[in-house]
Amino acid sequence: MRKPPKQVFPKRSNYITRSGYDELERELRYLWKEERPRVTQAVSEAAALGDRSENAEYIYGKKRLREIDRRVRFLTKRLEQVNIVYPKPEQAGKVFFGARVEVEDEEGNTFNYQVVGPDEFDVKNGKISIDSPFARAMLGKQVDDEFEFKNAEGETLFFINAITYDAS
Repeated sequence: MRKPPKQVFPKRSNYITRSGYDELERELRYLWKEERPRVTQAVSEAAALGDRSENAEYIYGKKRLREIDRRVRFLTKRLEQVNIVYPKPEQAGKVFFGARVEVEDEEGNTFNYQVVGPDEFDVKNGKISIDSPFARAMLGKQVDDEFEFKNAEGETLFFINAITYDAS
């Protein structure tokens, strides 16, 4: 009997913007300095009430502590691995990491995206990962360039209308 093929996930980039790094650092600080001590105190108070096997506050608190500790370990390790990328003057006018890009599709709909690291992407707020196929299709393009993007619905032609970078 053959083993099923091992699932291979693409390696995630270690790039991050300064604001993305600051956000992860803020989350780590909050979890470690505020959330964890508060939950630890609640667990301690719940444990003092006696029977822990039927004590929902105690059981939930211990579960929440494990979640916090897991996230703290991840953030600590991840912050050591990432490289903060600052825009360079020679990047101006082309799409690279950190760029804010306005694109337009064939129907005239415009979309604004910022190319960010995998730890900070948030599609609802227009932040797309450098590792995403759409960001990869835009890389190196200039204003007035066009590119095709293939997805489940087919191919769509996009035009680059504007490219800006945040000041470092």
